[in-house]
Amino acid sequence: MLNPIISKIGRKRVVLASGSPRRQELIQNIGLSNVQLCPSTFEENLNQADYTFAEYVAETAYHKVCEVYRRLSSSENPSLRPDIVIGADTMVTMDGKMYGKPKTPENAFQMLSELMGRQHIVYTGVVIKYHDKEVKFTEACKVNFGKATGAQIQAYVDTGEPLDKAGGYGIQGIGGTFVEKIEGDYFTVVGLPLYRISVELCKLFGYDVAK
Repeated sequence: MLNPIISKIGRKRVVLASGSPRRQELIQNIGLSNVQLCPSTFEENLNQADYTFAEYVAETAYHKVCEVYRRLSSSENPSLRPDIVIGADTMVTMDGKMYGKPKTPENAFQMLSELMGRQHIVYTGVVIKYHDKEVKFTEACKVNFGKATGAQIQAYVDTGEPLDKAGGYGIQGIGGTFVEKIEGDYFTVVGLPLYRISVELCKLFGYDVAK
């Protein structure tokens, strides 16, 4: 997908506003082998009531990206100054309620129990900043969980995987065994919608995939 622009973008310093090796690996898999991780210090304290779910994740991603871009751009070391910063934020929602990262195993068990046997929506907001150019968007994916017993949910919670995942599960891990079907981009649920990111990067570098 990025082949028409890979020679151009390969000469740029690309930073992912995240500390997630999982997201770094995803970006590397689409051809950006030189991407570096830099966790944002943004507190993620926006008032959710002021935004729709789609707006909230996009705005949170925007603040993450801006914080990283400003901090690295002001570095006295020129090699740390970024050309491109990419950031994302993901949330799980159902019945108008937001499900973030569970703070305790008990919280994770409660979240998963509510989601079982039902459909929820995963939103991932993404921002790409290429110097003075900025792209902001949100992708959504419907996820249907099958049914599971309390013992099965507890066994999953005991693995520790749910504690750093929005909604208390990771679709790319053991949590994927609860997923009956999805409607949308799998990578939106993982936390980085690769197709849309690739399309927007192509546009930023003057290659319109619609041609």
